[in-house]
Amino acid sequence: MADGLLLECNNLTKHYPVTKGLLQRTIGYVRAIDGISFEIERGKTLSLVGESGAGKTTVSKMILMLERLTAGNILFEGRDIYKLSRHQLKREYRPRVQSVQQNPWSSMNPRMRVRDIVGEPLVVNTKHTRRQIRTKVLELLEQVGLAPDQADYYPHEFSGGQRQRIAVARALALNPSLVVLDEPVSALDVSIRAQIMNLLKDLQDQYNLTYLVIAHNLATVRFMSHTVAIMYLGQIVEYGETEYVLQEPLHPYTKALISASTLTLPEDQEQGVEPIILSGEMPSPLNPPPGCRFSTRCPVSKDVCLREMPELKKVENRWVRCHQ
Repeated sequence: MADGLLLECNNLTKHYPVTKGLLQRTIGYVRAIDGISFEIERGKTLSLVGESGAGKTTVSKMILMLERLTAGNILFEGRDIYKLSRHQLKREYRPRVQSVQQNPWSSMNPRMRVRDIVGEPLVVNTKHTRRQIRTKVLELLEQVGLAPDQADYYPHEFSGGQRQRIAVARALALNPSLVVLDEPVSALDVSIRAQIMNLLKDLQDQYNLTYLVIAHNLATVRFMSHTVAIMYLGQIVEYGETEYVLQEPLHPYTKALISASTLTLPEDQEQGVEPIILSGEMPSPLNPPPGCRFSTRCPVSKDVCLREMPELKKVENRWVRCHQ
């Protein structure tokens, strides 16, 4: 499979109207996503990172076409997905873009056996015979580390880690190019997380899969991703190769996230590393600050930060949205 860009998101914007009264008059907009751009190379992993409310899941929903854009475009292999016909979406886009959710239990019918759960995408989207589908299901279960005889079990007979393996098998049924992983290990026990992350990386190497990871755990991001985009209140504030962004962060918000993830490390306590404690909470996307979105909590904020929105500009080896 040829190298190159698989997914390009340009100026993605999603505003939800806020209405009032019997006539449903629009009185404002919730700015969930405000003009973000990123790209993912084929066979690579990009992670979107940030607090709850940053807009990460909204981005994934727009890529999965569960939410429509307010502005911008999404290019998949160079084609604008919102300009594809209904037939093209059904046959050429949706089967090639799959997802694995945080809690696989909520996306599985408890009355269906595993063979039917994993095989359902094949029944709906292909003309395979029943025997072909069963053979494919058994192959998929084996690939994710489950035994063939477990195909006859129900979801409640599996542990959380095993259910996530089933979700991965179902996502792979149609041989996708892009898999959206929304907090894929956050609901699992710590002892199981590494197993699932290793499985995902092995499958990526084997099938040249491209991943978009939605996460807040920086250990997961560091292990899985090639590039990372740090989001705050609907905008990207730092974007670049994971190695550079997480080892030498430039944006104050990225520094605060990394500080929060390492507060309990004994070596940091011994070395007297001062934690970065952010004051207050993230502002409402209905009424964001007039200047830098992070200015109300930034420990190094200046007057210009309160007045002017900083541009996302190239600094050293990554992109940063900051006046510093």
